[in-house]
Amino acid sequence: MNNDNNSIEDSHEKIAEAPTSKTSSLGSLDNLDALSQYIKSAKGTREGRAIPPLEKWHPEDIVDMDLTIKANGEWWHEGGQMTRESLVSLFATILWKEENNGTTEYFLKTPVQKIRIQVEDAPLLINDVGIVHEDDMSWLEFTTTTGDVVRLDDEHPIVLKAYNSNKSDFSESDFNNSDKANQVSTADDVADSQELASTEQVRPYMMVRNGLTALIGRNTFYHLTEIGALSEDNGKTILTLQSGGQSYSLSMPTD
Repeated sequence: MNNDNNSIEDSHEKIAEAPTSKTSSLGSLDNLDALSQYIKSAKGTREGRAIPPLEKWHPEDIVDMDLTIKANGEWWHEGGQMTRESLVSLFATILWKEENNGTTEYFLKTPVQKIRIQVEDAPLLINDVGIVHEDDMSWLEFTTTTGDVVRLDDEHPIVLKAYNSNKSDFSESDFNNSDKANQVSTADDVADSQELASTEQVRPYMMVRNGLTALIGRNTFYHLTEIGALSEDNGKTILTLQSGGQSYSLSMPTD
């Protein structure tokens, strides 16, 4: 779950000391080094998953970086995979999403700049799910590869969505349930998989924070089907999940 960020806001402001040069230098290793120095400076004050107050930052300077989050969750910078987990986790804390004229754009947001990056699918990847017990209540708790922890509830739903390798924009309407009776998603818009192009497939996604979604990894989703209850309804397979005293149903796509 996202922690209270007030105690760490001062350390996040140190990002403002990073160079504010133009696009040509921001795509270089120097900028990554500046963010790496930030990691070291904030390490002693961060507790759990500390997300800075991105909504309070309103930088006017927008630049581009040659950084892509691949559809499999890997982060690539200037043609090479980023293997430093601490650096990737830092970048994930300052991920920001905006809708501009019908187009979804992703940024690394600092107090002084928004650094535009590319995202092939979802910006986050869930690789673990488990059951936690709290105050006589059981919750389904999901963890991303970069440290976010969220529980299945009305604010963090799961949906099925057709993934297209050429276009994977998300809109808020994708996560707005038309049926408020604790239904995760009927996936009616993607149930007939025979109508999908060969480049598309149905994937499960979960809302995490600040409008950012996470792809639920294949192995994690298989585990989810073992945790939940499978049933048949009018020829469709329904996965029912229990979390926080609520029942959530997911209509599985046909093969």
